[in-house]
Parts: sequence; structure tokens; C-alpha cells
Amino acid sequence: MKDKKTVLVTGCSSGIGYATSLVLSRNNFMTYGSVRDLSKSGKIQKIIENEGLPLKIIHIDVNDNKSIEVAIQKILFESGRIDILVNNAGYGMFGPIEDITVADIKEQFETNFFGAIRLIKTIVPIMRKQGNGIIVNISSMVGRFAVPLNAAYVSSKFALEGFSESISYELEEFGIKVILVEPGVVRTDFFQNLKIKGTDSKSPYYQLMEKRIGLLKTAMENGTSSNEVANIILHALNSKDPVFRYIIGNDATNCIRMRKSLSDKEFMKWIRDGIFHSKGFTR
Repeated sequence: MKDKKTVLVTGCSSGIGYATSLVLSRNNFMTYGSVRDLSKSGKIQKIIENEGLPLKIIHIDVNDNKSIEVAIQKILFESGRIDILVNNAGYGMFGPIEDITVADIKEQFETNFFGAIRLIKTIVPIMRKQGNGIIVNISSMVGRFAVPLNAAYVSSKFALEGFSESISYELEEFGIKVILVEPGVVRTDFFQNLKIKGTDSKSPYYQLMEKRIGLLKTAMENGTSSNEVANIILHALNSKDPVFRYIIGNDATNCIRMRKSLSDKEFMKWIRDGIFHSKGFTR
């Protein structure tokens, strides 16, 4: 193991985390993929066994400090170091502000934002003593601009972006790099973990929610693959001088470009038209 860099990827039961753990382990990284529920790791365990991959599936609940500490100690005992952390664990939430509770928003932040912070705070002292390390935070294109009926998720990604940018300054002094990955819509099992509020037909937002969810389903059918995201993460980790932000997908590239080029009023109209009036995001 000593000739391999050791990486921890959270949220590996499906989607980006699943693809990333496989891609990295297939490219000579000693990879630890964490899942909250080990009973859901059967599929990836079969691949590990069939290919003889340097990939171990471990339990981490990013909302539980104890499970994080136990997992980190296991990795250190076996590998002696942690070179890379990929914070991927998270889920989406849709719903109008009237139909999501403060408790819903807190739950969203606990996983998507504070979960990443818990891992970072545990691992940074290890990386600092090593004199190097890389932290990859999986954000989203909606960490750069907002979309309607998605306030809890969007705000968790906005927070992650600001947090990542801030700590990048202080950690750079100790040889630790911070990278943000900003995918657009990705073809994953996103809907299996998606929490949707406001779908009651009596809700005043019902028709808007129907349009929003319908548009997302269509976008996911044509979205970026998880493997593409994983391969870009691999590219960043192998780069001698990785950039701070990696925008992934034509939708993310286009939307972020429009956000930069349009005024607030123009951009908000473009988003509103694209989502509520089915004009699509074209210009």
C-alpha cells in the first residue's frame, strides 16, 4: 500500500461516489469508499472481488462524529496516511419554502454541508502533519447560481463553495490543496434519495413543482455520466497544478457562463423562462 496514495471517498453506494471509488482504485489509488449502510454495498463488493481492486468499503455516517473517528483510525492503522479526501456524501431536496420546514433545511445542511466539515476537521490535522494533501468537495453548478424550488439544496452548496474557498487560503500554507467539483445534472440514482416536498395537489405550488421535477427528469436522461465526473476527479488528482474549480457538463458550463455575462434581472428571467415556461436554457 505504501506505493499508493490513500484516498477516502464518502457516499459510495451509488452515483458519483460509486464511480469515483472504482475509477481511483483502478488507477493505483488505495481507496476507501464509505457508505452509511453497509448492506447496500453488495454490488460494488462483487466488482472489488472480481477485479482484485485496492478498494475497501467502510462504514461512515457523515452526521456521526464517532463513526468518522473510527473509520479514520482504521485507515491510518492500515495505510499510515490519508492523502486525499473526496467529500461526496449528500442528497437533494426539492420543495417550495412554504412546504419545507426549518428542520428539513437543517437536515439538508447536516449531511451536505456539516458532513463535509466533520470529515475535513478530522483529516486536516493528519494532512498538515504529513505536509501535503488534497480535499475534493463535490459541489454543483447550483453552488454558483440559484434555481427555484430548490432552496435547501442550493443553499447547502452555496455554503460549501464559500467554505471551500475560505479554507483553501489557510490550508495552502501547509501544502494542502482544496478543489471544488461543480457538475451539472448527472445521470445517477439521484431520485432514489431525493426528498420532495409540496407535491400535494392542494399546494399552491403543485403545478410549478410538477414542471420542475419533469424538467429535471428529462435533464437527467441527457445528463453527464458519473464516470465522466469520476475521470475528471482522477485528472485533477494526477495534475501537478490542479485548478480550484472544475465545471463538468455542457449544462453547467452554459449556465455558469450565462450567470457571469447577464445582469441579475436578465439571468433570473432566463432561469424562470427555462423552468416555468419550458423555453429551455438556450441563447
